Formats: sequence, C-alpha cells, structure tokens
Amino acid sequence: MIERFALFMYSIMMNLMVPIVKIRLLKKGRKEEGYLQKIQERFGFYDVQSSPGLIWIHAVSLGESRVASILINRIRKTLPEARFLLTHGTATGRQEGLKLLRSGDFQVWQAWDTPQAVNRFLDHFKPRVGLFIETEIWPNLLAGAKKRHLPVALLNARMSQKSYLKASSLNFLSRPAFRSLEFAIAQHHDDALRLQNLGCRVEQVAGNLKFDAQLNMTQIQVGKAWQSKRRRPMILFASSREGEETLFLEALDALELEERTKVLWCIVPRHPQRFKDVAALIDSKGYACIERSSFHGLSEFVEENAFDHFQTTVFLGDSLGEMNFYYSSANVALLGGSFLPLGGQNLIESIACECPVLMGLHPFNFKEAAHQACQMGAARQVSDLPTAVTQALSMIDQGLELLEMRRLGQEFIQAHQGATELTYQAIEHLLVA
Repeated sequence: MIERFALFMYSIMMNLMVPIVKIRLLKKGRKEEGYLQKIQERFGFYDVQSSPGLIWIHAVSLGESRVASILINRIRKTLPEARFLLTHGTATGRQEGLKLLRSGDFQVWQAWDTPQAVNRFLDHFKPRVGLFIETEIWPNLLAGAKKRHLPVALLNARMSQKSYLKASSLNFLSRPAFRSLEFAIAQHHDDALRLQNLGCRVEQVAGNLKFDAQLNMTQIQVGKAWQSKRRRPMILFASSREGEETLFLEALDALELEERTKVLWCIVPRHPQRFKDVAALIDSKGYACIERSSFHGLSEFVEENAFDHFQTTVFLGDSLGEMNFYYSSANVALLGGSFLPLGGQNLIESIACECPVLMGLHPFNFKEAAHQACQMGAARQVSDLPTAVTQALSMIDQGLELLEMRRLGQEFIQAHQGATELTYQAIEHLLVA
C-alpha cells in the first residue's frame, strides 16, 4: 500500500514537471539543436509505425550509447535478423546511437516517466525485451513493463555509494523498481552488493563492457602519424568539464615560458554545447586557439604545420566521435571530470589507444577501473591540475617512463576483456524467447 502511494505521488510530481521539461528542452536546444528534434516523442507521440519483436535498448547518453554498440554488434553476430529500438535521453547519446541503426531499427527519445507517456510508448512499440545500460531506473517505466510481462535487464550495471544512498532514502519508490527488473549484470562486486540491497536480483558480475570496445583503426593510424610528424609532443586534457578548463589554463600560466612552449596543449570538452565557450575562454587567456573544426578531414592534421607557427598554442578538439584520434595523437592524457568532484570520464579508451593517463582525486564514476589502472601502472592519480600538468611534462622528458606505461596499459586492457561474451550468454534466453 505504501509503495503504491509512493508511486502515485511520484507520478503526480512527474506530470507537474512536464511544462518545466519542455522549457528546459527549448533552452538546451538553443545550444544543441538535437534537443529540438521530435520533442513529442518525449511524451509518447510517434510519427513512425512499429514492427513486432523489437529488442529495446535504453542508452541515455553518449557513454551508454557506445556501450550499446558493443552489445548490439555481439547480438547481431548470432542473431543477424534482430531488429532494435534505441531510446536516449541526451542529444549526444541520440547522435551516437544513430550510427548503430540498420534497416528495420527504430530510434526515439526516452519517454518522460509519467504513466501516460510510458503507456503510449510501450503500447506503440511493444518490444519483446528491454536492455537498460548501466544506471537507468525509472519507476513508471519499469512498472509499465512489469504490467505487460516485459522482461527488463540492467546491463553493465553500476551503483555508486552516492547513488545507493539516494535510492535507499527513497526506498518505497526505488525498491519496487529494482525488484521489477528481470536481473542485473553488474560491473563489479561492490555494484552487485548495492543492487542486491536495493532488491535487485544480480545474475552475475561480468566486468565492464567498455574494455571490449572496438577501436577506430583509421583514427588511430592518422593520430599516430600526426604525433610522429609534429615538432612538439602533445598533452591532452580529455573530456574536460565546466570549471576545469579555467584551472587548466591557470596551470599553464604558472609555467615558465620554456616549459609552456615545448609542448602542444589540447583541450577536448566533454559536452559539444560548450565548444564555443571554451574557445572564447582560451582566447581570453591570450593563447592562440586552433580548432579542429577549421580542418575538413583528419588527414589534414598530418599535412598542416599550423601548430608550430605559434609559441604557445592550445588545440581545441571541437568534434564528436574522434576521441581515438585525439588519444593516439597525444603523448599523455589528463582525465577530465576527475579534477573537480564530477566523477571522471572513461579512462579505458585512452589506455586502449596507448595514451597514459593522469587523473585527479574524483574519478568515482569509474572508481574500480581507475583503481585497477593505477595498481597496474597504466595510470596515475595526482592531487590537482597544476600537479598533473607538471607531471605530464616530466613524463614526456623521460620517454622510457611513457613506454612502460603504454606496455602496462595494454596488459591492463587485455586482463579485463571478456564482459561482452559473459553478458550475451546471460541474456541470450531473453533474446530468443
């Protein structure tokens, strides 16, 4: 009775928030046009006809969509006739998911979690199974799936201590949602324990699917060619977040001129809507800013020497889907999101591209991977951005140290691969049912 009342009150709140959601989408759309596409889908209204037997994969944002690509490729290997329904919550996630679509697949926005929108979504598409990536728990969506006897599994699941405490504080709302899951496949044992304590059945601990990601070899080849051609090594600030770029540029200001000018500095912001703001910030600090968008193809980076024409240059990576290029071009990467309490970003991709990583004190979204990488010597943790900058310069001066970190990084990646096959074996019976 208490759980039903909690869901009822939650539903009222979500309905009351609908006008606010629409206003927020319009505001986001001013910087990122993708948010203005098919807004009606957010509320369960669609202009496409569905087809039966869809495998529904919910990948809320960019990182989850990249995990979804690993899973989809594995499913298609055994079930080439499979057709997918992809749902997303962010514009970057939707743009990445677009690359995964084949004839007969569908892609729509995640339905806002009101009973009305959820029912319209589920009744329209009628998927045969739901596969949610990492952390997505929506009470009405899962209640609607349970009512229709639609099995939903949480894959590559993670549950941080912070998220666990928040879910526990809303126990009457969150516990029924976790109970309604068919099962979860957890990344690590700590994730599994927290999920179980919230009422979720954990099928197994399989590791992180991101270790099985396929690299873009064309980007890597071009990146390595550019690295060997440049006169200066490059230090990459990868997937930087708001507030961190200012700290990074202040750290550069504190260097002696000789130290500051002996490398090329590169910033790749995490969110594309901030590209222009970061470019303006770089200009305001008096640095020559050259943007990736000023070139057409990646091959131009090998041919052009524009970066050597300035004493101190900051290269702005204002493009999407080219992180393999940026990592393979760099000598060292600083992990964005970890130098302020923001959770960090995916360090696995950098290490897989043979780019050693320095991170701050806050990689809690990738806690286990960060800890293991540091243990194996594939990454290092430092106290702040100025320390990261000076250590990166020192590592470049001592080339043998970087070579050893690259070697250990490849051992780290190989030691943690295999989650995809374990996950597929656990969900196969749902896919063929």
